[in-house]
Amino acid sequence: MHTPLPSPIRPPNRAAYLPLAIAAVPLAFLATMLVLPALRLLLEGQAGFNTPLWAALWQDDYLQWRLVWSVLQAAVSCALVLALGLPVAWVLARLEFAGRNWVLRLLMLPFVMPTLVAALGVLALWGPRGVWAQWLGVDAQGTPWLLLYGNVFFNLCLLVRAGVDGLMQVSASQLAAARSLGASPWRAFWRVEWPAAKPWLASALCLVFLYCFSGFGLALILGGQKYGTLEVEIYTLVAYELKLAEASVLAFVCMSITATAALAYTMQERRLSLPMPVDAIALRKPVGLVQQAWLVLALGILACVCATPIAAIAFKVIHASGAAWAVLLEDDTLHALWNTVRFSLMAVALASVLGLAHALAARRSLWLRAAAFLPFVVSPVAIAFGLLLLYPRWSASLPLLIAAYALLAYPFIAKSLSSALDSLPVHWLQAATTLGASPWRCFWRITWPLIQPALRRGVGFAAAACLGEFAVSLFLSRPEWATLTTLIYQRLGRPGAVNLEAAWVLSSLLMGLALLAFVLLDHTSPNRSQEPHHARS
Repeated sequence: MHTPLPSPIRPPNRAAYLPLAIAAVPLAFLATMLVLPALRLLLEGQAGFNTPLWAALWQDDYLQWRLVWSVLQAAVSCALVLALGLPVAWVLARLEFAGRNWVLRLLMLPFVMPTLVAALGVLALWGPRGVWAQWLGVDAQGTPWLLLYGNVFFNLCLLVRAGVDGLMQVSASQLAAARSLGASPWRAFWRVEWPAAKPWLASALCLVFLYCFSGFGLALILGGQKYGTLEVEIYTLVAYELKLAEASVLAFVCMSITATAALAYTMQERRLSLPMPVDAIALRKPVGLVQQAWLVLALGILACVCATPIAAIAFKVIHASGAAWAVLLEDDTLHALWNTVRFSLMAVALASVLGLAHALAARRSLWLRAAAFLPFVVSPVAIAFGLLLLYPRWSASLPLLIAAYALLAYPFIAKSLSSALDSLPVHWLQAATTLGASPWRCFWRITWPLIQPALRRGVGFAAAACLGEFAVSLFLSRPEWATLTTLIYQRLGRPGAVNLEAAWVLSSLLMGLALLAFVLLDHTSPNRSQEPHHARS
Protein backbone atom coordinates (compact mmCIF):
# COMPACT_ATOMS: atom_id res chain seq x y z
CA MET A 1 0.00 0.00 0.00
CA HIS A 2 1.38 3.30 -1.09
CA THR A 3 1.84 5.75 1.76
CA PRO A 4 1.37 9.39 0.68
CA LEU A 5 4.26 11.65 1.38
CA PRO A 6 3.62 14.37 3.91
CA SER A 7 3.09 17.78 2.41
CA PRO A 8 6.04 20.12 2.87
CA ILE A 9 5.73 22.81 5.49
CA ARG A 10 5.38 26.14 3.72
CA PRO A 11 6.95 29.20 5.23
CA PRO A 12 4.53 31.95 6.22
CA ASN A 13 3.72 34.37 3.46
CA ARG A 14 5.17 37.59 4.77
CA ALA A 15 3.74 39.58 1.87
CA ALA A 16 0.24 38.85 3.17
CA TYR A 17 1.02 40.72 6.38
CA LEU A 18 2.60 43.68 4.59
CA PRO A 19 -0.67 45.67 4.09
CA LEU A 20 -1.50 45.22 7.77
CA ALA A 21 1.92 46.47 8.81
CA ILE A 22 1.63 49.47 6.50
CA ALA A 23 -1.88 50.28 7.73
CA ALA A 24 -0.75 50.13 11.37
CA VAL A 25 1.33 53.31 10.97
CA PRO A 26 -1.40 55.80 9.94
CA LEU A 27 -4.05 54.06 12.06
CA ALA A 28 -1.91 54.33 15.19
CA PHE A 29 -1.29 57.99 14.40
CA LEU A 30 -5.01 58.65 13.91
CA ALA A 31 -5.86 56.87 17.14
CA THR A 32 -3.25 58.81 19.11
CA MET A 33 -3.84 62.25 17.62
CA LEU A 34 -7.53 62.22 16.77
CA VAL A 35 -9.66 59.34 18.07
CA LEU A 36 -8.43 59.32 21.66
CA PRO A 37 -8.49 63.15 22.01
CA ALA A 38 -11.99 63.22 20.49
CA LEU A 39 -13.17 60.52 22.92
CA ARG A 40 -11.62 62.45 25.80
CA LEU A 41 -13.45 65.55 24.65
CA LEU A 42 -16.72 63.64 24.29
CA LEU A 43 -16.36 62.18 27.77
CA GLU A 44 -15.80 65.65 29.16
CA GLY A 45 -18.85 66.92 27.35
CA GLN A 46 -20.91 63.88 28.37
CA ALA A 47 -19.97 64.54 32.00
CA GLY A 48 -21.29 68.07 31.61
CA PHE A 49 -24.46 66.67 30.06
CA ASN A 50 -25.33 64.83 33.28
CA THR A 51 -24.84 67.89 35.47
CA PRO A 52 -26.74 71.16 35.90
CA LEU A 53 -23.97 72.76 33.84
CA TRP A 54 -25.61 71.65 30.58
CA ALA A 55 -28.97 73.19 31.47
CA ALA A 56 -27.34 76.35 32.79
CA LEU A 57 -25.38 76.85 29.58
CA TRP A 58 -28.37 76.49 27.28
CA GLN A 59 -30.52 78.77 29.37
CA ASP A 60 -28.01 81.52 28.64
CA ASP A 61 -29.32 83.85 25.91
CA TYR A 62 -25.77 84.63 24.85
CA LEU A 63 -24.90 80.98 24.12
CA GLN A 64 -28.27 80.40 22.47
CA TRP A 65 -27.47 83.24 20.09
CA ARG A 66 -24.02 81.79 19.43
CA LEU A 67 -25.51 78.41 18.48
CA VAL A 68 -28.30 79.88 16.35
CA TRP A 69 -25.90 82.22 14.57
CA SER A 70 -23.35 79.45 13.94
CA VAL A 71 -25.99 77.36 12.17
CA LEU A 72 -27.63 80.33 10.47
CA GLN A 73 -24.47 81.80 8.98
CA ALA A 74 -23.49 78.40 7.60
CA ALA A 75 -26.95 77.91 6.06
CA VAL A 76 -27.04 81.42 4.56
CA SER A 77 -23.53 80.92 3.18
CA CYS A 78 -24.70 77.72 1.48
CA ALA A 79 -27.61 79.58 -0.14
CA LEU A 80 -25.34 82.40 -1.35
CA VAL A 81 -22.73 80.00 -2.69
CA LEU A 82 -25.39 78.03 -4.58
CA ALA A 83 -26.99 81.15 -6.06
CA LEU A 84 -23.65 82.56 -7.22
CA GLY A 85 -21.87 79.33 -8.11
CA LEU A 86 -24.49 77.58 -10.24
CA PRO A 87 -24.38 80.12 -13.13
CA VAL A 88 -20.57 80.08 -13.03
CA ALA A 89 -20.52 76.27 -13.11
CA TRP A 90 -22.90 76.17 -16.10
CA VAL A 91 -20.78 78.63 -18.08
CA LEU A 92 -17.55 76.72 -17.38
CA ALA A 93 -19.20 73.38 -18.24
CA ARG A 94 -20.85 74.50 -21.46
CA LEU A 95 -18.98 77.44 -23.03
CA GLU A 96 -15.53 77.60 -24.56
CA PHE A 97 -13.72 80.93 -24.25
CA ALA A 98 -10.20 82.26 -24.07
CA GLY A 99 -8.64 81.63 -20.68
CA ARG A 100 -11.14 78.95 -19.60
CA ASN A 101 -8.40 76.52 -18.48
CA TRP A 102 -6.76 79.28 -16.45
CA VAL A 103 -10.05 80.07 -14.77
CA LEU A 104 -10.43 76.39 -13.82
CA ARG A 105 -6.91 76.34 -12.39
CA LEU A 106 -7.37 79.59 -10.48
CA LEU A 107 -10.48 78.14 -8.86
CA MET A 108 -8.07 76.10 -6.74
CA LEU A 109 -6.48 79.26 -5.34
CA PRO A 110 -8.80 79.59 -2.30
CA PHE A 111 -7.88 76.01 -1.36
CA VAL A 112 -4.29 77.12 -0.73
CA MET A 113 -5.15 80.56 0.67
CA PRO A 114 -4.63 80.83 4.45
CA THR A 115 -7.75 81.84 6.34
CA LEU A 116 -6.05 84.89 7.83
CA VAL A 117 -5.13 86.15 4.36
CA ALA A 118 -8.75 85.77 3.29
CA ALA A 119 -9.90 87.61 6.42
CA LEU A 120 -7.41 90.41 5.83
CA GLY A 121 -8.57 90.64 2.21
CA VAL A 122 -12.17 91.08 3.31
CA LEU A 123 -11.11 93.76 5.81
CA ALA A 124 -9.06 95.45 3.11
CA LEU A 125 -12.28 95.72 1.09
CA TRP A 126 -15.00 96.40 3.65
CA GLY A 127 -13.22 97.14 6.93
CA PRO A 128 -12.87 100.58 8.56
CA ARG A 129 -9.95 101.43 6.26
CA GLY A 130 -11.06 99.23 3.37
CA VAL A 131 -11.01 100.22 -0.29
CA TRP A 132 -14.77 100.10 -0.81
CA ALA A 133 -15.40 101.58 2.64
CA GLN A 134 -13.34 104.65 1.76
CA TRP A 135 -14.63 105.02 -1.80
CA LEU A 136 -18.30 104.33 -1.09
CA GLY A 137 -18.44 105.55 2.50
CA VAL A 138 -19.73 102.16 3.68
CA ASP A 139 -18.17 100.51 6.74
CA ALA A 140 -19.27 96.90 7.20
CA GLN A 141 -17.36 96.44 10.46
CA GLY A 142 -19.64 95.02 13.16
CA THR A 143 -22.11 93.58 10.62
CA PRO A 144 -22.66 89.91 9.69
CA TRP A 145 -21.82 90.60 6.04
CA LEU A 146 -18.08 90.46 6.63
CA LEU A 147 -18.22 86.83 7.77
CA LEU A 148 -20.72 85.85 5.08
CA TYR A 149 -18.54 87.41 2.39
CA GLY A 150 -15.50 85.56 3.73
CA ASN A 151 -17.40 82.28 3.70
CA VAL A 152 -18.49 82.82 0.09
CA PHE A 153 -14.93 83.68 -0.95
CA PHE A 154 -13.58 80.51 0.60
CA ASN A 155 -16.27 78.10 -0.62
CA LEU A 156 -17.54 79.38 -3.97
CA CYS A 157 -14.85 77.54 -5.90
CA LEU A 158 -15.80 74.28 -4.17
CA LEU A 159 -19.37 74.43 -5.42
CA VAL A 160 -18.32 75.63 -8.87
CA ARG A 161 -15.98 72.67 -9.36
CA ALA A 162 -18.64 70.25 -8.13
CA GLY A 163 -21.21 71.87 -10.42
CA VAL A 164 -18.91 71.57 -13.42
CA ASP A 165 -18.33 67.89 -12.67
CA GLY A 166 -22.06 67.29 -12.28
CA LEU A 167 -23.02 69.07 -15.49
CA MET A 168 -20.40 67.03 -17.35
CA GLN A 169 -22.51 63.95 -16.55
CA VAL A 170 -25.38 65.16 -18.75
CA SER A 171 -25.89 63.15 -21.91
CA ALA A 172 -25.95 65.19 -25.12
CA SER A 173 -28.61 62.90 -26.62
CA GLN A 174 -30.95 63.42 -23.65
CA LEU A 175 -30.57 67.18 -23.83
CA ALA A 176 -31.07 67.17 -27.60
CA ALA A 177 -34.20 65.03 -27.21
CA ALA A 178 -35.65 67.49 -24.72
CA ARG A 179 -34.98 70.41 -27.05
CA SER A 180 -36.43 68.56 -30.07
CA LEU A 181 -39.63 67.96 -28.09
CA GLY A 182 -40.07 71.70 -27.71
CA ALA A 183 -38.47 72.37 -24.32
CA SER A 184 -37.00 75.82 -23.92
CA PRO A 185 -33.36 76.12 -22.76
CA TRP A 186 -34.60 77.02 -19.26
CA ARG A 187 -37.01 74.05 -19.11
CA ALA A 188 -34.38 71.69 -20.53
CA PHE A 189 -31.99 72.78 -17.80
CA TRP A 190 -34.46 72.03 -15.00
CA ARG A 191 -35.66 68.72 -16.50
CA VAL A 192 -32.33 67.29 -17.78
CA GLU A 193 -29.28 69.14 -16.48
CA TRP A 194 -30.41 69.96 -12.94
CA PRO A 195 -31.21 66.33 -11.93
CA ALA A 196 -27.75 65.25 -13.11
CA ALA A 197 -25.93 68.05 -11.26
CA LYS A 198 -28.06 67.99 -8.09
CA PRO A 199 -26.19 65.13 -6.30
CA TRP A 200 -22.86 66.84 -6.95
CA LEU A 201 -24.18 70.17 -5.72
CA ALA A 202 -25.75 68.58 -2.64
CA SER A 203 -22.44 66.91 -1.81
CA ALA A 204 -20.58 70.21 -2.16
CA LEU A 205 -23.17 72.06 -0.04
CA CYS A 206 -22.67 69.55 2.77
CA LEU A 207 -18.97 70.39 2.74
CA VAL A 208 -19.67 74.13 2.54
CA PHE A 209 -21.91 73.88 5.61
CA LEU A 210 -19.26 71.85 7.42
CA TYR A 211 -16.50 74.34 6.61
CA CYS A 212 -18.58 77.41 7.46
CA PHE A 213 -19.88 75.98 10.72
CA SER A 214 -16.52 74.71 11.96
CA GLY A 215 -14.40 77.53 10.53
CA PHE A 216 -12.29 79.36 13.08
CA GLY A 217 -10.00 81.95 11.50
CA LEU A 218 -12.65 83.79 9.49
CA ALA A 219 -15.13 83.78 12.38
CA LEU A 220 -12.50 85.05 14.81
CA ILE A 221 -11.33 87.96 12.63
CA LEU A 222 -14.53 88.87 10.78
CA GLY A 223 -17.24 87.87 13.23
CA GLY A 224 -16.26 90.25 15.99
CA GLN A 225 -17.79 90.09 19.45
CA LYS A 226 -21.38 89.84 18.23
CA TYR A 227 -21.07 87.51 15.25
CA GLY A 228 -18.47 85.03 16.47
CA THR A 229 -19.38 81.35 16.22
CA LEU A 230 -19.27 78.50 18.73
CA GLU A 231 -15.71 77.69 17.64
CA VAL A 232 -14.62 81.18 18.66
CA GLU A 233 -16.50 80.83 21.95
CA ILE A 234 -14.68 77.57 22.70
CA TYR A 235 -11.34 79.27 22.13
CA THR A 236 -12.35 82.18 24.36
CA LEU A 237 -13.44 79.89 27.19
CA VAL A 238 -10.19 77.91 27.05
CA ALA A 239 -7.62 80.62 26.36
CA TYR A 240 -8.99 83.53 28.38
CA GLU A 241 -11.46 82.23 30.98
CA LEU A 242 -10.04 78.72 31.66
CA LYS A 243 -13.58 77.28 31.75
CA LEU A 244 -12.72 73.84 30.41
CA ALA A 245 -15.99 72.17 31.43
CA GLU A 246 -18.13 74.74 29.61
CA ALA A 247 -15.84 74.58 26.58
CA SER A 248 -16.15 70.77 26.52
CA VAL A 249 -19.93 70.95 26.40
CA LEU A 250 -19.80 73.39 23.49
CA ALA A 251 -17.22 71.25 21.70
CA PHE A 252 -19.51 68.22 22.18
CA VAL A 253 -22.33 70.12 20.46
CA CYS A 254 -20.06 71.27 17.62
CA MET A 255 -18.77 67.76 17.00
CA SER A 256 -22.34 66.43 16.89
CA ILE A 257 -23.33 68.97 14.23
CA THR A 258 -20.18 68.49 12.15
CA ALA A 259 -20.58 64.70 12.34
CA THR A 260 -24.14 65.05 11.01
CA ALA A 261 -22.92 67.20 8.11
CA ALA A 262 -20.13 64.72 7.39
CA LEU A 263 -22.61 61.84 7.40
CA ALA A 264 -24.84 63.69 4.95
CA TYR A 265 -21.82 64.27 2.72
CA THR A 266 -20.89 60.57 2.84
CA MET A 267 -24.40 59.56 1.84
CA GLN A 268 -24.32 61.94 -1.12
CA GLU A 269 -20.80 60.92 -2.15
CA ARG A 270 -21.93 57.34 -2.78
CA ARG A 271 -24.06 58.56 -5.69
CA LEU A 272 -21.21 60.29 -7.50
CA SER A 273 -19.10 57.35 -8.67
CA LEU A 274 -20.68 57.29 -12.13
CA PRO A 275 -18.83 56.88 -15.46
CA MET A 276 -18.73 59.78 -17.85
CA PRO A 277 -21.40 59.54 -20.57
CA VAL A 278 -20.17 58.41 -23.96
CA ASP A 279 -21.96 61.35 -25.59
CA ALA A 280 -20.86 64.13 -23.24
CA ILE A 281 -21.88 67.62 -24.27
CA ALA A 282 -19.12 69.33 -26.21
CA LEU A 283 -18.01 72.84 -25.34
CA ARG A 284 -19.15 75.56 -27.70
CA LYS A 285 -18.34 79.21 -28.14
CA PRO A 286 -20.95 81.61 -26.76
CA VAL A 287 -23.53 82.53 -29.39
CA GLY A 288 -25.90 85.46 -29.10
CA LEU A 289 -26.33 88.15 -26.50
CA VAL A 290 -27.82 85.81 -23.90
CA GLN A 291 -24.82 83.49 -23.74
CA GLN A 292 -22.44 86.44 -23.90
CA ALA A 293 -24.29 87.96 -20.95
CA TRP A 294 -24.02 84.69 -18.98
CA LEU A 295 -20.27 84.61 -19.66
CA VAL A 296 -19.82 88.19 -18.49
CA LEU A 297 -21.94 87.49 -15.41
CA ALA A 298 -19.93 84.39 -14.49
CA LEU A 299 -16.57 86.10 -14.88
CA GLY A 300 -17.90 89.10 -12.97
CA ILE A 301 -18.97 86.90 -10.05
CA LEU A 302 -15.56 85.27 -9.89
CA ALA A 303 -13.83 88.63 -10.07
CA CYS A 304 -15.96 90.28 -7.39
CA VAL A 305 -16.00 87.35 -4.97
CA CYS A 306 -12.66 85.62 -5.45
CA ALA A 307 -10.27 88.16 -6.95
CA THR A 308 -11.09 91.46 -5.25
CA PRO A 309 -10.00 90.44 -1.71
CA ILE A 310 -6.57 89.44 -3.01
CA ALA A 311 -6.36 92.58 -5.14
CA ALA A 312 -7.35 94.69 -2.14
CA ILE A 313 -4.47 93.28 -0.09
CA ALA A 314 -2.07 94.07 -2.92
CA PHE A 315 -3.46 97.61 -3.15
CA LYS A 316 -3.10 98.15 0.61
CA VAL A 317 0.42 96.74 0.68
CA ILE A 318 1.56 98.96 -2.19
CA HIS A 319 0.23 102.06 -0.43
CA ALA A 320 1.47 101.07 3.04
CA SER A 321 3.78 103.42 4.90
CA GLY A 322 7.47 102.86 5.34
CA ALA A 323 6.92 102.01 9.00
CA ALA A 324 4.61 99.18 7.98
CA TRP A 325 7.13 97.83 5.45
CA ALA A 326 9.81 97.90 8.13
CA VAL A 327 8.02 95.02 9.87
CA LEU A 328 9.59 92.64 7.33
CA LEU A 329 13.03 93.31 8.81
CA GLU A 330 12.06 93.02 12.46
CA ASP A 331 13.48 90.14 14.47
CA ASP A 332 9.99 88.93 15.41
CA THR A 333 9.02 88.66 11.75
CA LEU A 334 12.18 86.82 10.73
CA HIS A 335 11.78 84.46 13.66
CA ALA A 336 8.10 83.85 12.82
CA LEU A 337 9.02 83.24 9.17
CA TRP A 338 11.63 80.72 10.21
CA ASN A 339 9.15 78.97 12.51
CA THR A 340 6.51 78.89 9.78
CA VAL A 341 8.87 77.35 7.24
CA ARG A 342 10.51 74.81 9.52
CA PHE A 343 7.25 73.72 11.16
CA SER A 344 5.67 73.28 7.75
CA LEU A 345 8.62 71.32 6.38
CA MET A 346 8.68 68.96 9.35
CA ALA A 347 4.91 68.50 9.26
CA VAL A 348 4.85 67.89 5.51
CA ALA A 349 7.65 65.32 5.80
CA LEU A 350 5.67 63.44 8.45
CA ALA A 351 2.42 63.87 6.50
CA SER A 352 4.06 62.45 3.35
CA VAL A 353 5.03 59.25 5.13
CA LEU A 354 1.60 58.91 6.71
CA GLY A 355 -0.25 59.75 3.49
CA LEU A 356 1.75 57.28 1.43
CA ALA A 357 1.27 54.51 3.99
CA HIS A 358 -2.45 55.22 4.25
CA ALA A 359 -2.96 55.28 0.48
CA LEU A 360 -1.09 52.00 -0.02
CA ALA A 361 -2.98 50.29 2.79
CA ALA A 362 -6.38 51.57 1.62
CA ARG A 363 -6.18 50.35 -1.98
CA ARG A 364 -8.55 47.45 -1.28
CA SER A 365 -10.27 48.72 1.86
CA LEU A 366 -13.13 51.19 1.70
CA TRP A 367 -13.21 51.85 5.44
CA LEU A 368 -9.48 52.60 5.50
CA ARG A 369 -9.96 55.07 2.65
CA ALA A 370 -12.78 56.76 4.54
CA ALA A 371 -10.64 56.93 7.70
CA ALA A 372 -8.25 59.31 5.94
CA PHE A 373 -10.94 62.01 6.05
CA LEU A 374 -11.50 61.86 9.81
CA PRO A 375 -9.33 64.97 10.42
CA PHE A 376 -11.76 66.97 8.27
CA VAL A 377 -14.76 65.86 10.32
CA VAL A 378 -13.43 67.28 13.59
CA SER A 379 -12.65 71.00 13.62
CA PRO A 380 -9.07 72.14 14.37
CA VAL A 381 -10.31 73.85 17.52
CA ALA A 382 -11.83 70.60 18.82
CA ILE A 383 -8.68 68.68 17.88
CA ALA A 384 -6.40 71.13 19.70
CA PHE A 385 -8.69 71.24 22.73
CA GLY A 386 -8.85 67.44 22.87
CA LEU A 387 -5.06 67.24 22.73
CA LEU A 388 -4.84 69.70 25.61
CA LEU A 389 -7.18 67.56 27.72
CA LEU A 390 -5.58 64.22 26.88
CA TYR A 391 -1.91 65.22 26.89
CA PRO A 392 -1.58 68.13 29.34
CA ARG A 393 2.12 67.48 29.94
CA TRP A 394 2.84 67.60 26.20
CA SER A 395 0.67 70.62 25.43
CA ALA A 396 3.68 72.91 24.99
CA SER A 397 5.98 70.45 23.22
CA LEU A 398 7.21 70.80 19.67
CA PRO A 399 6.57 67.15 18.70
CA LEU A 400 2.88 67.50 19.59
CA LEU A 401 2.60 70.73 17.59
CA ILE A 402 4.24 69.16 14.52
CA ALA A 403 2.07 66.05 14.85
CA ALA A 404 -1.06 68.22 15.01
CA TYR A 405 0.05 70.05 11.86
CA ALA A 406 0.65 66.72 10.12
CA LEU A 407 -2.75 65.42 11.22
CA LEU A 408 -4.48 68.26 9.38
CA ALA A 409 -2.21 67.96 6.33
CA TYR A 410 -1.76 64.28 5.53
CA PRO A 411 -5.33 63.59 4.26
CA PHE A 412 -4.51 65.81 1.25
CA ILE A 413 -1.62 63.53 0.37
CA ALA A 414 -3.56 60.35 1.10
CA LYS A 415 -6.45 61.35 -1.18
CA SER A 416 -4.19 62.47 -4.01
CA LEU A 417 -2.17 59.24 -3.87
CA SER A 418 -5.32 57.10 -3.61
CA SER A 419 -6.60 58.59 -6.85
CA ALA A 420 -3.24 57.94 -8.53
CA LEU A 421 -3.09 54.34 -7.30
CA ASP A 422 -6.60 53.70 -8.61
CA SER A 423 -5.51 54.77 -12.09
CA LEU A 424 -2.36 52.61 -12.26
CA PRO A 425 -2.25 50.23 -15.25
CA VAL A 426 -2.83 46.82 -13.67
CA HIS A 427 -1.27 44.87 -16.53
CA TRP A 428 2.13 46.52 -15.91
CA LEU A 429 2.24 45.21 -12.36
CA GLN A 430 1.01 41.80 -13.48
CA ALA A 431 3.71 41.60 -16.16
CA ALA A 432 6.42 42.57 -13.68
CA THR A 433 5.19 39.94 -11.20
CA THR A 434 5.13 37.30 -13.93
CA LEU A 435 8.77 38.11 -14.76
CA GLY A 436 9.74 37.47 -11.15
CA ALA A 437 9.77 40.95 -9.65
CA SER A 438 9.12 41.12 -5.91
CA PRO A 439 6.40 43.44 -4.52
CA TRP A 440 9.12 45.80 -3.28
CA ARG A 441 10.76 45.94 -6.75
CA CYS A 442 7.38 46.47 -8.42
CA PHE A 443 6.79 49.43 -6.15
CA TRP A 444 10.12 51.13 -6.87
CA ARG A 445 10.20 50.43 -10.60
CA ILE A 446 6.52 50.95 -11.54
CA THR A 447 4.33 52.36 -8.78
CA TRP A 448 6.67 55.00 -7.38
CA PRO A 449 7.49 56.76 -10.70
CA LEU A 450 3.81 56.85 -11.67
CA ILE A 451 2.53 58.31 -8.39
CA GLN A 452 5.19 61.01 -8.02
CA PRO A 453 3.07 63.72 -9.75
CA ALA A 454 0.18 62.95 -7.42
CA LEU A 455 2.53 63.06 -4.44
CA ARG A 456 3.81 66.50 -5.48
CA ARG A 457 0.24 67.69 -5.89
CA GLY A 458 -0.77 66.41 -2.46
CA VAL A 459 2.36 67.85 -0.88
CA GLY A 460 1.49 71.23 -2.38
CA PHE A 461 -1.92 71.26 -0.73
CA ALA A 462 -0.48 69.90 2.54
CA ALA A 463 2.22 72.59 2.59
CA ALA A 464 -0.38 75.31 2.02
CA ALA A 465 -2.47 73.91 4.89
CA CYS A 466 0.53 73.93 7.24
CA LEU A 467 1.65 77.42 6.22
CA GLY A 468 -1.76 78.89 6.97
CA GLU A 469 -2.63 76.84 10.06
CA PHE A 470 -4.01 79.12 12.76
CA ALA A 471 -6.25 77.35 15.29
CA VAL A 472 -3.75 74.70 16.35
CA SER A 473 -1.00 77.32 16.62
CA LEU A 474 -3.07 79.43 19.02
CA PHE A 475 -3.81 76.46 21.28
CA LEU A 476 -0.52 74.54 21.30
CA SER A 477 2.19 77.06 20.47
CA ARG A 478 4.60 78.79 22.83
CA PRO A 479 5.41 82.52 22.51
CA GLU A 480 8.83 81.65 21.08
CA TRP A 481 7.12 79.44 18.49
CA ALA A 482 5.12 82.27 16.95
CA THR A 483 4.34 81.80 13.26
CA LEU A 484 3.28 84.31 10.63
CA THR A 485 -0.40 83.58 11.34
CA THR A 486 -0.09 84.25 15.06
CA LEU A 487 2.06 87.33 14.37
CA ILE A 488 -0.61 88.73 12.04
CA TYR A 489 -3.25 88.10 14.70
CA GLN A 490 -1.14 89.93 17.28
CA ARG A 491 -0.79 92.92 14.95
CA LEU A 492 -4.55 93.03 14.42
CA GLY A 493 -5.06 93.17 18.17
CA ARG A 494 -2.91 96.28 18.57
CA PRO A 495 -4.36 99.76 18.02
CA GLY A 496 -3.18 102.13 15.34
CA ALA A 497 -3.13 102.33 11.56
CA VAL A 498 0.51 101.25 11.37
CA ASN A 499 -0.24 97.90 12.99
CA LEU A 500 -3.10 97.29 10.56
CA GLU A 501 -0.85 98.10 7.62
CA ALA A 502 1.85 95.85 9.08
CA ALA A 503 -0.73 93.03 9.25
CA TRP A 504 -1.47 93.56 5.55
CA VAL A 505 2.25 93.43 4.72
CA LEU A 506 2.70 90.23 6.73
CA SER A 507 -0.37 88.70 5.10
CA SER A 508 1.14 89.39 1.67
CA LEU A 509 4.27 87.53 2.77
CA LEU A 510 2.16 84.60 3.94
CA MET A 511 0.16 84.70 0.71
CA GLY A 512 3.41 84.56 -1.25
CA LEU A 513 4.44 81.40 0.57
CA ALA A 514 1.03 79.86 -0.11
CA LEU A 515 1.28 80.77 -3.79
CA LEU A 516 4.53 78.82 -4.01
CA ALA A 517 2.49 75.76 -3.11
CA PHE A 518 -0.09 76.78 -5.72
CA VAL A 519 2.63 76.86 -8.38
CA LEU A 520 3.26 73.18 -7.67
CA LEU A 521 -0.35 72.53 -8.71
CA ASP A 522 -0.42 74.82 -11.72
CA HIS A 523 0.99 72.32 -14.19
CA THR A 524 -1.75 69.78 -13.54
CA SER A 525 -4.81 69.51 -15.70
CA PRO A 526 -8.02 70.81 -14.13
CA ASN A 527 -10.14 67.75 -13.50
CA ARG A 528 -12.02 66.40 -10.58
CA SER A 529 -9.70 63.56 -9.75
CA GLN A 530 -6.98 66.02 -8.86
CA GLU A 531 -8.99 68.32 -6.66
CA PRO A 532 -9.28 67.65 -2.93
CA HIS A 533 -12.93 68.46 -2.38
CA HIS A 534 -12.38 67.59 1.26
CA ALA A 535 -9.57 70.06 1.50
CA ARG A 536 -9.59 72.67 4.12
CA SER A 537 -8.20 72.65 7.62
